[in-house]
Amino acid sequence: MNAKSALPLLMAVALIGGGCATKKYVAQTTQPIQQKVDQLNDTQQKQGSAIDENKKNLERDETELSATTEKANSADSRSTDAINKIGAVDQKTDKNTADISSLRQSLGNLDDYKAAGSATVMFKFNSDKLDDDAKQQLDQVASQIAGGKRYFVAIEGFTDKTGPADYNDQLSRRRAQRVMDYLVGEKDLPVYRVQFVGLGETKLVDTGHTRDSRAKNRRVEVTIFSADANASAMQSSPSAQKQQ
Repeated sequence: MNAKSALPLLMAVALIGGGCATKKYVAQTTQPIQQKVDQLNDTQQKQGSAIDENKKNLERDETELSATTEKANSADSRSTDAINKIGAVDQKTDKNTADISSLRQSLGNLDDYKAAGSATVMFKFNSDKLDDDAKQQLDQVASQIAGGKRYFVAIEGFTDKTGPADYNDQLSRRRAQRVMDYLVGEKDLPVYRVQFVGLGETKLVDTGHTRDSRAKNRRVEVTIFSADANASAMQSSPSAQKQQ
């Protein structure tokens, strides 16, 4: 190879070598810059994620705060209702206390009170419902009390011996309560003048085991006690028809 032909070849090799050196230099120069750019992008992404997370936390806090406020308002409302109810109960208690005090003054000596009348209300098997005959008897009781000044009414509920004793106690109380509700609610007797009790299967009027015997024990006995000087004895109302 002569010198003329070798020169272009050498120049080509030099250019190739120079080109490789230039690319390497550029790569080394731009690498730190790219790293900083990547770090900046990562930082921006993290900041963006943090901002999104803060927004979510803020929205959650606002929701929880709203719910807490609603609960607080609801609790405050319930407290107000409770206070109002307590106030109403206090008023009723005060009124009842005054009524009882007035009753005690009007009653005077309980030894002065004598039985002034009575009635027996009959019930069907396992029932505490008042039939028409029972209501008629209670109407007569109320009519005898009308105009009285010093009196009170005792109501005693009973059952037969059918069924558990505990259940019969409850049933007898419901029967007595039903009679009291009628006298107070329908005949306007003052509630503080009426007392009732359920005595279950005690004090049987008939100890037999027949249907008729058991029917006689399903009853409520109502007794009027009066200390009025002009109180006349009320004849016992006839019992309701015996159930078949």
